[in-house]
Amino acid sequence: MNYQPALLRSLKQKISKKFLLIFSLCSIALAGAVIACSDDGYFDDYYNSSFAPEAFVDSAYYPFFYFSSTTYYKGYKGNYQDDNSTRFNELVVKEWNSWFDNQVDTASLKTLLIKASAGNVDSAVLNYRGKLKVLPVGLPDLKNSKAPQKKVNAFFDYLLLAKACESYAVGSGDYWAYEKTPVKDVPSALENTLLKAVSQEKDVFIKERLWFQLVRYYYFKQRQLTVAAAKTDVPLPDYFAKEGASFPKNMIYYRALGYLAGYYYQKGDYAQANYLYSLCYNFAFEMKIPSNWSFHPQNEKDWTETLKLAKNGEEKVTLWHMLGSKGDEVRAIKEIYAIDPKSEKLDLLLSRLVNAREARGQAPKDTSAVSKTIRLESAAERALVNKIAGEDKTHKPYYWNMAAGYLNSLSGNYTVARAFYGKARKELPKNDTLVMAQYKILDWLLYLKQLKRIDARAEAAMIEPLNWFNSLNKNKRTITDLRYNSAVSQSMTLLSELYKKQGDVLKAYFFKPEMGFYNNNARIEAAKALLNKKNKTAFEQSMLNYYSINVGQLSYLQAILLVYQEKLDEAIVLMKQADTVNKTTLFANPFNIYIKDCHDCEHAAQKDKPQLTILGFLETLNGIKKDLAAGKNISGNAALMANAYYNITHYGNARVFYYSATVTESYGDSPYSIALPYRKIVTDSKVAEKYYLLARAHAKTKELKAKYTYMAAKCERNESYNAQYNNPGKDRKYYWDFDFSKIPVGKYFAELKTQYSQTRYYQEILNECGYFKKYVSKK
Repeated sequence: MNYQPALLRSLKQKISKKFLLIFSLCSIALAGAVIACSDDGYFDDYYNSSFAPEAFVDSAYYPFFYFSSTTYYKGYKGNYQDDNSTRFNELVVKEWNSWFDNQVDTASLKTLLIKASAGNVDSAVLNYRGKLKVLPVGLPDLKNSKAPQKKVNAFFDYLLLAKACESYAVGSGDYWAYEKTPVKDVPSALENTLLKAVSQEKDVFIKERLWFQLVRYYYFKQRQLTVAAAKTDVPLPDYFAKEGASFPKNMIYYRALGYLAGYYYQKGDYAQANYLYSLCYNFAFEMKIPSNWSFHPQNEKDWTETLKLAKNGEEKVTLWHMLGSKGDEVRAIKEIYAIDPKSEKLDLLLSRLVNAREARGQAPKDTSAVSKTIRLESAAERALVNKIAGEDKTHKPYYWNMAAGYLNSLSGNYTVARAFYGKARKELPKNDTLVMAQYKILDWLLYLKQLKRIDARAEAAMIEPLNWFNSLNKNKRTITDLRYNSAVSQSMTLLSELYKKQGDVLKAYFFKPEMGFYNNNARIEAAKALLNKKNKTAFEQSMLNYYSINVGQLSYLQAILLVYQEKLDEAIVLMKQADTVNKTTLFANPFNIYIKDCHDCEHAAQKDKPQLTILGFLETLNGIKKDLAAGKNISGNAALMANAYYNITHYGNARVFYYSATVTESYGDSPYSIALPYRKIVTDSKVAEKYYLLARAHAKTKELKAKYTYMAAKCERNESYNAQYNNPGKDRKYYWDFDFSKIPVGKYFAELKTQYSQTRYYQEILNECGYFKKYVSKK
């Protein structure tokens, strides 16, 4: 049927070039764009939680799981549309495909329905009807389809009109703009065209979609009138009631109902609007996000009026469920439970309550004003969940018992928690892997919290759960949606603390390594001994699964610490035990030194030259030390020793020397990136300074004496920097925030100026060292 093509072509010029078909526009008109910001912050919620809503709640509700940083939960699934412009695209194509009895391929329908502009559709129509010889590139040719000509023509007639409606109903698609988009002009002439089309159409499928177009037309027309402060009104409620009753209550009907809800919202009738949004929410998964987004009771009076509109208990349950998902879970749970204890809509609210409590904390002992509020809130939540769990009226009693147990466990009510877990255990669905795993996690955490002392019997009991968690942690076993990371972290902390209280520092360390452990070489040797033990017990093997450091890395740490103490013979013995890490190459020659420290320059210069391994460096350094001790070339060998010790500090070209000690976690360009137990060790230039002074004392020329004096000055200046970095009052200051120009210059600059100003090296220093040049220029 032809719907005034001349009018449509005149409207075509006003339509935006970015076309998103009307079917893809969210029917919940007031919602605008629904932005989920899905993954930012998700990991914090996931990794800090031990209670997986996926184990208990129907997947239709997963966008509304508790998510601390944004409105809608997305998690790893990512398979729901959070953009209103594309929400119904696949469904629309599928519906038309069915109408065509699959005689038009999906790709062609998608192109015409979703991607093509009004101009493209017009060209496709003209081509199909023999009035345009060449079809524009990219447009499908429906003459090649098996669909009846009558159906294709009816489809094109409808599509031309639908595309014309996009001129006011479809935006640019940029839903991230914060500015309000101007209300577009809704052509008045289009009303009669749509009315006529609806009345003349015989095909029920197309007729319902034309009706939808007119419902939406009235919504946008009312929006335009409201902005213009016009006193006229559109007949949307009457029209909807008159025509809507004849159509099936399908997706297109409820999408139209969403526009009716939007109309009432514009009129300030929030009770009616929210009630209609709840009907849309309850219809299908695709309607839930936009309906929930638009659902917005203004105040208690408004909410009471909304509830009065509910025609039965189920509608009231949905209303309370939607309100509860906005953050009022306790109140909503009470009301729904009173209406229908077995409602599945309770499941979502319980999961939200538990996950929110996890995130907010319990504060069971704190007496501050804020914590008092938290205690009262959590106590009220526990009382409600305990009561419902105790009555066993819900459709998943084990879920409520597990939730009650977990809430009590979080608050330190361990005996009560154990009782609820005991009830839950008898009711668990044994064939549900996720639920069983969830119970295991909660039961394990409670076991550890109640454990007072770890003996051989307790260790034997812990082997299986520790191995199970390890298999999850290392992806040897996968249980989709299970939240186990927080439980692993809590387990490590609880076990470490218990062992520490018992005086077993070694096992405490293996469960939760601490930097301070390495301050004692005997402890490192004890750790190595257990790692090297051939006949480890089953518990020891389970425990060591959580320890990522190997014997070679511990030997490497011991070796470099001995190097900084100048115990090279002992260091080399240990370095040879350091597996492959001792083969790490140094990026620059550690025996070279320059006026300016430019690590990148030195690394680039050494790139195509032979590079020392760390073990090779130590063996070379030890040889130089022995020659020095034997009195051979004292000045030259002392200078090489000094260069090497300078370069293995933070200020030198061989930082990889201590970077490779992964145990220390000391990386980066700032001393603040070096772990505190090692910061002083790897920033200390005193050993280098000692050897530079020895080299100077035995130097035979003034040029060399000037050079070694300047190098000693670099060491001295580095110590001044260290004083800043190690200043407790500046522990949060970045290194670039310091005013290094005010750092004392020290005695060696003075010696250079007074004793070596006639040397060539002195001139080189002036040319390259801005600090020294500034010092000399001062009167």
